[in-house]
Amino acid sequence: NKLLPAPSKVRKVKHHPALPYSEIGAFMAELRQREAIAARGLEFLILTAARTGEVIGATWDEIDFADKAWTIPADRTKSDKEHHVPISPNAIEVLEGMRDVRQSDYIFPGNRAKSPLSNMAFLQLLKRMDRGDLTAHGFRSSFRDWAAERTNYPNEVAEMALAHAIGDKVEAAYRRGDLFEKRRKMMDAWADYCGTVHADGADKVVPIRKDV
Repeated sequence: NKLLPAPSKVRKVKHHPALPYSEIGAFMAELRQREAIAARGLEFLILTAARTGEVIGATWDEIDFADKAWTIPADRTKSDKEHHVPISPNAIEVLEGMRDVRQSDYIFPGNRAKSPLSNMAFLQLLKRMDRGDLTAHGFRSSFRDWAAERTNYPNEVAEMALAHAIGDKVEAAYRRGDLFEKRRKMMDAWADYCGTVHADGADKVVPIRKDV
């Protein structure tokens, strides 16, 4: 008889359907045509490569407009570590639009007073867009694939942008350097890429821009 591993040791890997990054520009163009708060939230999620819970739970006091940064507190991250997110000019535009119609402490409020969007809001939006084949989480994969295949940024920089653990020694080394500024340039490049419709997916590699 063959011995089977205990059920507790068998882990199913759950893959979230992701949009090929070459199609992200066309998707974003359609998304921006929609006026719903969920559409603005999903746009912000894609531009920041953040998780659904981090976006729908985001509050105005987490945003530093002067520094163009979003600080997600440890109790709202999967890693239980505070996560600093650089905000691109495109993402700032989304925030400014939401600030003009501010209803509560939540950046992306839900239907009920002083409550955030439902955690199903993005999936429902994708279904209304006839993209029920996608998930909000899948856009993190779109970003990761773009960073790996279309830029020269080190793997660790992209992993930290996604708030993934990359090993204590490597993480410590990157935190000592100018990681945040590298990530800022990367997210600005991602926002630019998202703002362009790519007909054939043939794109130039994005170099790491050096400060002049």
